[in-house]
Amino acid sequence: MAVLWLDEISAGDLEKVGGKGASLGELTGAGLPVPPGFVVTAGTYRSFIEEAEIDEELFAAVDVDVDDSAALADAADRAQELILETPFPDELRAEILESYSEVGDGEAFVAVRSSATAEDLPDASFAGQQETFLNVTEDDLLDRVRECWASLFTQRAIYYRQEQGFDHSAVNIAVVIQQMVDAEKSGVMFTSHPSTGDPTMIIEAAWGLGEAVVSGAVSPDNYVIDREDRSMDVTVAEKKVMHEKDEATGQTVEREVPEDKRTQRVISDDEIDALMDLGERVEDHYGEPQDVEWAIVDGDVYMLQSRPITTIDEGTDDAADATGSVDAAKGLTDGSGSVQAADAGSSSAETDDASGTGDVIVDGLGSSPGTVSGPAKIVTKLDDLAKVSEGDIIVTEMTMPDMVPAMKRASGIITDEGGMTSHAAIVSRELGVPAIVGTTNATTVLEDGQVVTLDGDKGSVLEGSEVDPEEETEPVEEVRPQSPVKPMTATEVKVNVSIPEAAERAAATGADGVGLLRTEHMILSLNQTPEKFIEENGVDDYITELVEGIRGVADEFYPRPVRVRTLDAPSDEFRQLEGGENEPEEHNPMLGYRGIRRSLDRTDVFAHELEAFHRLYEMGYDNVEIMFPLVNDAEDIYQAKECMKEAGIDPEKRKWGAMIETPASALSVDEMAEAGIDFASFGTNDLTQYTLAVDRNNEHVADRFDELHPAVLRLIGDVIETCREHDVDTSICGQAGSKPEMVQFLAKEGITSISANIDAVRDVQHEVKRVEQKLLLDSVR
Repeated sequence: MAVLWLDEISAGDLEKVGGKGASLGELTGAGLPVPPGFVVTAGTYRSFIEEAEIDEELFAAVDVDVDDSAALADAADRAQELILETPFPDELRAEILESYSEVGDGEAFVAVRSSATAEDLPDASFAGQQETFLNVTEDDLLDRVRECWASLFTQRAIYYRQEQGFDHSAVNIAVVIQQMVDAEKSGVMFTSHPSTGDPTMIIEAAWGLGEAVVSGAVSPDNYVIDREDRSMDVTVAEKKVMHEKDEATGQTVEREVPEDKRTQRVISDDEIDALMDLGERVEDHYGEPQDVEWAIVDGDVYMLQSRPITTIDEGTDDAADATGSVDAAKGLTDGSGSVQAADAGSSSAETDDASGTGDVIVDGLGSSPGTVSGPAKIVTKLDDLAKVSEGDIIVTEMTMPDMVPAMKRASGIITDEGGMTSHAAIVSRELGVPAIVGTTNATTVLEDGQVVTLDGDKGSVLEGSEVDPEEETEPVEEVRPQSPVKPMTATEVKVNVSIPEAAERAAATGADGVGLLRTEHMILSLNQTPEKFIEENGVDDYITELVEGIRGVADEFYPRPVRVRTLDAPSDEFRQLEGGENEPEEHNPMLGYRGIRRSLDRTDVFAHELEAFHRLYEMGYDNVEIMFPLVNDAEDIYQAKECMKEAGIDPEKRKWGAMIETPASALSVDEMAEAGIDFASFGTNDLTQYTLAVDRNNEHVADRFDELHPAVLRLIGDVIETCREHDVDTSICGQAGSKPEMVQFLAKEGITSISANIDAVRDVQHEVKRVEQKLLLDSVR
């Protein structure tokens, strides 16, 4: 049999159907409400390549040095070609299509998901490397199955397996084909407390499809329920966006939540009861607490996935009684800092449940268990992390990935904001560092250097030292990256990155992606002009330098978009490099041979830049976007577009756009939109100097340089309006994007995204949120 129906599958079939398939089959077999479907087995994939006699050639093709970008690209191309060009045997084709016809009477939209057989092993993390296709119909089904198989051999997947020491021939792939659930509301559910294992169920819910909750695109409602008496605490978040199926195209799209539903509670008491009943059945079936994805359609609840909760501390005292359970739920937030206490009548000065005899001075949600004592170190900015020593307790508004090295040194973490899914909570649990989140006021109540005791089980911070150092929790050495908590805004807030080495810090800001990654800094760091470097090292080394630089940032942010600007360095900067003697002498290089002008003049060198993008796309980095600098008009766009095609980049498939840095480009954006750009991004440094005739490098006129000049703002506003008419995104990546006044103007004008400097991202997020909330209030008053 080439396929197995979900009701034929159990957890013991992992090698046949992969992690996703085994989980869905187990849920189906337990009588839980799972959308119908079947799995094209891993054995079918293996038979397909063996019977076609392409298996030996396939595995030989990918046996390459993965650090050799050209060899890796060729290997991926050849491996995928072998699979995609091998026809389906008639018998297999018939069996898959016949099975599909039994799902939803043969007219169903289905999800086609890869399920690698090693996907969920403890030391393997293949998730996200293979393909998933949503809303597939019969016409495309077979092609999508074959594409799932071929995705086992993208450059990214080959590179990962080689680096992790996995034998390519030992990893198989199954394909789950399951009826799509057009959810009205959806979310996730922890069947027990994810830190302590206490009988406290936590449900997060939002409107529409579950991708919005899982991806973090929306702040969901939080429901914290005591499983013993089903008493609950509800935090209703403002849900600005939702994901749903577009009826015209069948594709998943993001839409704004209607005004009357934004602050409306998503799930009713009856629906919570239904979810809890199912959650308890899932936990009973597996014999351990579960993390469940769910959806509701026409009042019916569906289980979409279930996996064990891996962050529960096995050393937690099972005797934690109902009182401890309530304490554990206290102060849960929706990630925005607005806390709803579990017991409004409780006093923060009570100490009966505390670990020691000191007074409770701060309390919140115990998100990572353990009790430690040490000096509090107040961290209000990244520079403060340097003062955190071994054994200190970090006290901060919210943690971000930049803080992980300091979190490893610290003995405990206390935050003002955050809930069970916040960065501080998740990372602290995985590090084994006791933590309390959602205190609302720890950074103002505690003093720098004050010795305190942190009880991560009960969520209490006591005055003084109550714990012997030998009893303190020992942190682990490794942690997986997690997404930081950030203010939710309709306007995306991205980050500017000058050098790949800054990627980790940039990602820690919680930005929605990279609005500007400058390739010129990668090239200038070679200390040779592109021509000189290619002359001495060869074309492939030059391309590899660009691929590796961009890939480092794309990896850090994946799947968030990374917008990469092609070369834009003036001739005076190149003159400082080896080989720079051939650069032209220019009176004002800012007005000269730079940006797209240089690229279109030296199409041979430009082609190597575009080849780097082509290789990245072949490696699976579909989050990389191309941005052309110093464009003047549509003719520049048409020429650049032709160069992309010549490099093998499909402008219809990839996202690309232009910088708006001159009055000419601002006034020509209508024609550029018709030429096919997906986005227009303001470079305010150049736009200001060219609009006001003020050299931004000239100290004699520095006082006249003003990005907020009415003329500059008018150009920006007109471009945003024109682009909106053409369904073209707009963004800003110049320095002015970090200024509050500019942020206020842009948010009001309706810009799609704002990209700020690394240190300004968080301030910009809060400023955007304030502006959007004011606009919302003004519209209803």
